[in-house]
Amino acid sequence: MTPGARLATAIEILGEVLAHANRPADAVVGDYLRSRKFIGGSDRRAITERVYGVLRRRAQIEWWLAHARHAGEVSPRMRVFADGVLTDGLVVDRMEKTIDAGRYRPASLTDTERATLKRLEGHTLDHPAQPRATRLNIPAWIEPHLEVAFGDAFDREVAALAEPAPVDLRVNPLKGARAQARAALAEEGIEAVATRLSPFGLRLKARASVVSTQAFRDGLVEVQDEGSQLVALLVGARPGMQVVDYCAGAGGKTLAIAASMQNKGRVVACDVSAFRLERSALRLRRAGVHNVERRTLDAEGRKWLKRHVGKFDRVLVDAPCTGIGTWRRNPDARWTLTPEDVAELPAKQADILASASRLVAPGGRLVYATCSLLPVENESRVDAFLADHPDFAVVPIGEAWRDNVGTTLPPGTVSRDCLRLTPARHHTDGFFVAVLERKA
Repeated sequence: MTPGARLATAIEILGEVLAHANRPADAVVGDYLRSRKFIGGSDRRAITERVYGVLRRRAQIEWWLAHARHAGEVSPRMRVFADGVLTDGLVVDRMEKTIDAGRYRPASLTDTERATLKRLEGHTLDHPAQPRATRLNIPAWIEPHLEVAFGDAFDREVAALAEPAPVDLRVNPLKGARAQARAALAEEGIEAVATRLSPFGLRLKARASVVSTQAFRDGLVEVQDEGSQLVALLVGARPGMQVVDYCAGAGGKTLAIAASMQNKGRVVACDVSAFRLERSALRLRRAGVHNVERRTLDAEGRKWLKRHVGKFDRVLVDAPCTGIGTWRRNPDARWTLTPEDVAELPAKQADILASASRLVAPGGRLVYATCSLLPVENESRVDAFLADHPDFAVVPIGEAWRDNVGTTLPPGTVSRDCLRLTPARHHTDGFFVAVLERKA
């Protein structure tokens, strides 16, 4: 593709993302590119990096457009053009040669657009007059919440949430060992290194498409962030146990739990969405997992829950949350999150946790996890749950880690005897995990 065609495609995709705020950007981008198989690999990478880059830098781009007294619409094309000037140092006169309304290229600049972009020339994204929220590309309303979460480490932690995330893989022990997976990937030109915390993880040295590799097709590897792998390990599932993944979604953690059980015992994957559960079927078959059953939490599913009170050794609640810990992968999510979400989610999390806790057998464990970094969704939920359920107690995270992960517990991970991972400190997605045990 020509540089102009790449810009035109990035503009079109960004417009789709902004117009469908109820859909994650990765879904919009994925659907667009899958329907246009003629776009080559290098073009896909360049286009995707531009779209995600604009989403990551959105607040600063919009600040500069206002600072440059842009009189027109803050359109997807204007965001892309401004990002090129501010981030890549593009010169407007040269850029115009690639956006001349030719075939597959953007329409020519209007006089208003050209005047604004000329005023941006020679500048970079940062400016001393930018408010902190703008400089760190977050909505201003979330700033006080993140101050509570991070304190003195605010700038470093929030800046890390805007960095592109690495590609992590989980090696499936039902299919082979980590060294075997690493060698298989290397044969196809993909270099990976062992993850520092997860004993089953590999991290790619450079971004690459894994789903086309033989290792992926054979079920030897699955794409999964290292932090997510650790959540599944902390469930402590063993062969022969009865386990519930209460908010299973598309089944990433279900797969890891089933693998740790060596296909012995029973895993029940539950979710309110039958569609999400259905998506897990192919993944389960590819991974060679056959001890998982799926339950939709509809009216019939709730009857099933009542019949299975107190019958499970382990129950994982990966609760719906603000998802702040995944902003590296989902930069659009910071702009679709609302103050109402932060206000309403804790009550929903409390209800889910209380409902799931009824399934735990005496002596069994309830593992509460979120990919949020806000105490109101994490430590506060655990405190409130324990106050209402005195038959549960926290298992110190150091003990749970030693027994189920086996690697060295890194510094800065313990928060009130629970696990707290952040991109800045641990180079994983942000996660919180509390291991709670029901008294025998």
